[in-house]
Amino acid sequence: MTMIWLAAIFCAIATGAHIASCAVAALRCRPNRQALAAPFAAPVTLVRPVCGLDNHVEETLRSSFELDHADYEILFCVASARDPVVPLVERLIARHPRVPARLLIGDDRVSQNPKLNNVVKGWEAAAHDWIVIADSNVLMPRDYIARLLSAWRPDTGLVCSPPIGSRPDDLWGELECGFLNTYQARWQYFADTIGAGFAQGKTMLWRRETLEAAGGIRALGAELAEDAAATKIVAHAGLRVRLVDAPFRQPLGPRRAIDVWNRQVRWARLRRASFPLFFIPEIVSGALFPLLAAAYAASAASVSVSATLGALALVWYGAEYGLARVARWPLSALSPVAWMLRDLLLPVLWIEAWIGSDFVWRGTHMRIADEGRTA
Repeated sequence: MTMIWLAAIFCAIATGAHIASCAVAALRCRPNRQALAAPFAAPVTLVRPVCGLDNHVEETLRSSFELDHADYEILFCVASARDPVVPLVERLIARHPRVPARLLIGDDRVSQNPKLNNVVKGWEAAAHDWIVIADSNVLMPRDYIARLLSAWRPDTGLVCSPPIGSRPDDLWGELECGFLNTYQARWQYFADTIGAGFAQGKTMLWRRETLEAAGGIRALGAELAEDAAATKIVAHAGLRVRLVDAPFRQPLGPRRAIDVWNRQVRWARLRRASFPLFFIPEIVSGALFPLLAAAYAASAASVSVSATLGALALVWYGAEYGLARVARWPLSALSPVAWMLRDLLLPVLWIEAWIGSDFVWRGTHMRIADEGRTA
């Protein structure tokens, strides 16, 4: 009887937390009905590291030039002049002469993080004190900068936005949306709402003085993942990481299963290395273990297992469906399949994070040491 009650209590707590996180994320991620205006006038430098030709890259980079902000510059950063993205960036700069923009070429080896090495020159060349570092696959709405500035508060050290997958072309794109949207973004917004926000490197708005006080852009090399280092820098300064409401989208296009899996393994290993105590509970964050606990409790109590599992699955994935619908995130007949597949993979992903330390990032083979830095 004790085991039955423990299983039932675990199931109830996990399901309650899941529903609560879906509700919070739905409130935070509702799309804006109209474009926001910047709450204060501030010139901004937009630093965009580029590398290779990703799906929809021309559209996402072109969006940099279409922002409503009155005073901003764009600094594109690339490690090699031979990168195939260089001609595209040069064409976009030539087509938009009214927006101050430059392409900076070079690789400053300040860390083992290839992205950080790429953006150092952009940070140091920035003309303004408000600096946004945004990945090349972020699709920027016209009020992108205004929404970032609107999230700033007196106690803020960094404003971020998790990536929201959009336009998946196949099951693997749907699976990536399942990881990015109704799982990772959901929990990140829940954490931010309760005051435990953490950085996400996809979009980061800094005030120059905050990072310079910690040693400058090179201080982000203290961790293999620059967003993990940013989280610790901001916390050490007694400030908060905040998330924008209505996060920004990343168009996916076609995906390969192995690429989706390898990306999730890389992020899981980085989370395990940088924040192990927060990573440990991730193994029970999906639906698999609550469903198993419900099946055990129902079987031991002589209640229909199939009816119990069906009802719980309906509640669990119905909450995710409601979140995606309110936030206007991608939904299709494949979405529930992708969510269930994701939840089956989460324990495997958790184990992979603990038993391995190697991954490949943009063609660079890397290994994590025990303290979360490169070996």
